[in-house]
Formats: sequence, C-alpha cells, structure tokens
Amino acid sequence: MDHNQIYHRKKVLTLFMLCAFAFVLLTGRLTYLCVWEAEYYAQKATQLHERERSIKAARGRILDRHGEVLADNKTVCTVSVIHSQIEDPELVIETLSRELNLTREFVRKRVEKYSSMERIASNVSKELGDAIRKLDMAGVKVDEDYKRYYPHGSLASKVLGFTGADNQGIIGLEVKYEEYLKGKPGTILTITDAKGIEVAERGERRIEPQKGQDLRISMDLNIQSYANQLANQALATKEAESVSVLVMGVKTGEMLAMVNVPEFDLNNPFELVLAEGEEITPEERQERLNRQWRNGCINDTYEPGSTFKIITAAVGLETRAVSLNSGFHCPGYVVVDDRKIRCHKVGGHGSQDFVHCMMNSCNPALVTVGLRVGVDAYYDFFERCMLKQKTGIDLPGEAGTIMHKKEDMGNVELATVSFGQSFQITPIQLLTTVASIVNDGTRVTPHFAIATGTREGELLHTFSYPVSGPVVDGETSEKMREILEMVVSEGGGKNAAIEGFRIGGKTATSQTLPRNSGRYIASFIGFAPADDPQVIALAIINTPKGMYYGGQIAAPIVRQLFENILPYLEKIEYTN
Repeated sequence: MDHNQIYHRKKVLTLFMLCAFAFVLLTGRLTYLCVWEAEYYAQKATQLHERERSIKAARGRILDRHGEVLADNKTVCTVSVIHSQIEDPELVIETLSRELNLTREFVRKRVEKYSSMERIASNVSKELGDAIRKLDMAGVKVDEDYKRYYPHGSLASKVLGFTGADNQGIIGLEVKYEEYLKGKPGTILTITDAKGIEVAERGERRIEPQKGQDLRISMDLNIQSYANQLANQALATKEAESVSVLVMGVKTGEMLAMVNVPEFDLNNPFELVLAEGEEITPEERQERLNRQWRNGCINDTYEPGSTFKIITAAVGLETRAVSLNSGFHCPGYVVVDDRKIRCHKVGGHGSQDFVHCMMNSCNPALVTVGLRVGVDAYYDFFERCMLKQKTGIDLPGEAGTIMHKKEDMGNVELATVSFGQSFQITPIQLLTTVASIVNDGTRVTPHFAIATGTREGELLHTFSYPVSGPVVDGETSEKMREILEMVVSEGGGKNAAIEGFRIGGKTATSQTLPRNSGRYIASFIGFAPADDPQVIALAIINTPKGMYYGGQIAAPIVRQLFENILPYLEKIEYTN
C-alpha cells in the first residue's frame, strides 16, 4: 500500500470519527433538551401561542368608622376586538356601533387595526355586555370589569377622591392609599394557532385577580352628612363662594368630618356646569376641573384673623408676658412705629383685664401682648407649635404656612401677626394647633385612615401617627380653656353656646386682600367639653354676602353641629 493510500485512509477515518463524535454530541444534546429541558421549552412554545387579557382586581372599599360603605365597586364590562379572529368585519362594525352608541368610523378604525387586541369600550353596563356576549360574534371579547361607585354621591368628594378609567386613584384617599386599595390584576390566557386564531378545544387558562384591601377611615357618615347639610345651608343663604367645616377628635387626631362645599359628584367627577352657550378651551376645562376638585381645607391657605388670637394668648401666658388679670386700655387703636392699627370697636373697649380682651376680641390688646413677647420668643413659639410645618394629614397636596422670615419680622409685622393678619395658614393647621393648646399641649396628627382589612373582616394593617409636644404646659392649657369658655358663655362667641354643655371657642372676621375689596372670611372654632376637650370643630364661610361677622354667621354653624353630635358622641363613646 503506497503512501498516498495510507494518508487517504487516515483522512477518511479521522473524518468518520469526527462525524461520529458530532453525532454523539447532538444526540446527547437532543436527549438533554427532550428529557431534562422538555418542560421549559414546552412553556416557551405555549407562550408564543398564548394571548393575554387582563382581569381587573376588585378595588378595596372605603368604609366609615362604623363600617358604612363610602366607596364601592360596580360590575361593568370591557368590549374588545381581535382583528385576526373576526370573520365578518361589517357585522361587527354595525353591531358594536349601534349597541355601544359609537360612530362607525371609530369602531371601524379599531376593527381593521392589525394588533393583538383593541379596546372598543370600557365601563359598559353588565346588562349590555351580557347582551353583546350572547351575539357570539367571532373576534369580539366581552370581559367583566369593575367601576368605582360612590353610594353617597357628592358627600366627602374632596376627601374620598375618585378613580380614573383604569380604576387607579386620582385624588384624595383613593390616591393616597392606592397601594392598599388597588389589588392585583389577574389574566385570561388563550392558545392561538400560527395565524392568531384561538384554538377552541384548548380552552382558557385563568390567573385569578386578588382583591384590594378595604380601608376603614375615621370619618363618621352621620357627622359628615350633618356638617355637609349645615355647610350647604350657609352656602345658599349667605350666597358664599365656599363653606368649610372640619370636625376632629382632640385627643386622637381622627377626622370625624371634613366638608368643603360646593362638592362634586363622585360618580361623574369630570362633569362641569357651564353657562348656556358657554364654550371653553381644553386648558380652561382642566383648570376648572382642578378648582372643582380642590380641597380648600388642606390645599389652600388664608388669613385666619381673630381665631389666631388663641395662639397669641397662649404664647403670652406661656412666656409670662401676660396673666389673666393683666390690665389693658383700648382707646380704639394702637400705634406701632408709624402704623395705626384700629380695633373693630371704633370707640375702643376702655379698661379691661386680659380675659375680657379675649372675650371682646380686642386688637390693640393682642398687639400689645405680641410686642411684649417680642419677635424672638414669638417666633420660637411659632416653631414649637409646629406652625411652620405641615400637619402631616393623610391627604395629598397639603399646603404649608406662609409666614414672614424671622429676620424680616419687625414690630409692625409682629403686631399684625398677633391678631391673625399678614400671613396665611391652612384650616387644618389652625384646627390642629388650637387642639394642641387646649389638649394640655399635646399635638396630635390629623388623619383619616385607621386600618385595612379583607372584605370578610380580617384585620391586615393598622395605621399609627406621630404625637408630639407639649407645645404649652398644662397650666397654660388650663387657662386657655377657661378663657375660651368665657368667650362663648359671655363674649363674642355666645352664638355658639349650648345649654347643658360647656363650649369653648373663638370667632374671627378677616378681610381678604386687597383690604378695600369688601370681601370677608367669617369663621368660628369651637371645642367641647371646655374643661376636657374631646371634639373640636372649625367653620369657615368665604365671601358671604350681607352679614359677614364670624360670631353672627359661623358660630351658629358650630352650635347647631354640636347640638346634634355631642349627645351622639356621648352615646357611642369613641372620642376618648
């Protein structure tokens, strides 16, 4: 055998061995894939031919403190089309446009679109959705869905908030507690062939959604409803721009009611009332909607006026700049630097002790107290009361206090702040600060959320909130309770007095900027029982027509509110 033949045989043998080795490798790999990786690649193949449809989770309900439903769900339907499965496009277009009251052009555009699925309409009533499903049109899918439903219409609209088209929270508690309320969506999985046609005999595979958690809040439906009724009465009779009423547990910070009328329909939050023939741009429409949804109790600031004298009196007593028996003389004005600040009583109150200064809501006397305290001590107390911070209430968009910088506060600025002008705070901040002064100096965090749980009643999460202080000592707090009870029993707040109950409080009438506008804000803040406060309320009437004094039009709101809820609170005993 010559040299060339030997070389050729070796070459053939080497090639054979390489092929044999490659065959063994391929066989081993194929065996590995078919045996050990079979499940993995089966899943991959299935995924290539699976079409997903989302199943919305039922959103958690919002309940008042007694379990009354404030926000719930209604079953609705979503109607969609799958282009590759439609057998009679014209029939589908004609039927869906007629049944859903949509234009043929709108439906045609979606029917003819090459996509895995196109939504035609959502929030379709269950009855209509069932009717469309019974028509059994190829390529038309009707899936059950949920739409938020508010059984009490506009009640507490600016607190509860509402949800969008995808059932996500937009404003209020709905967005604040989205992570608890939203639940987890499920999925419907169907198998399709290479053309995207569902394989009927393979059926559907479902991953069930998980319901959202129910949210129990501190609001009392009865108190909210009655406060809302009183606010609407004042809105109508005084032709006011808005009326706010807040009710809070003094020792807990639990918000029992928060009203800001006019409210809006939670079941139709995007509706605007326009004048006949009025046309507005999309930008103007959105601006009006934003105003309509705005909660003035927390989102807006205002000059509190004489209700802020409670803070000035407290710092005066706390720093010993004044005592209950300190004497003052009011000639009807006080001159600070080059500024003449007048009292609401033109002829003045004459000689009076400090208690009567508060009973008479005397501007010159409170200015004198502020000047005695001085900028440094007053500003320190302001920060000690946490007035420069937000309250931390569990609603989105809380505004902060607008106050002079310490270095910019001279005698005139200090004087005007002392009787509640030249700065702005939110109603919730005023309510919380006054509550801390009459609550032995303990400052609580105003809040709504109490706990979350299942629909079956299982407790899942309990919320807790910071408590701070003391912002004043016990002696100062006791004196302030005595003074404010005298304001109601014998002074300017007598229209809030209730026979058989000890009420404390303070009136305010502040003029909005510019000062010559003739626009006023009337308010009254009151608490009960005066010797051991359990509940505190604030009523604010913005720009009333006619009579505008807080003692005349705002104090009666709190009186009527307390007349009805104090016996009720005593009966159910939950303010402690």
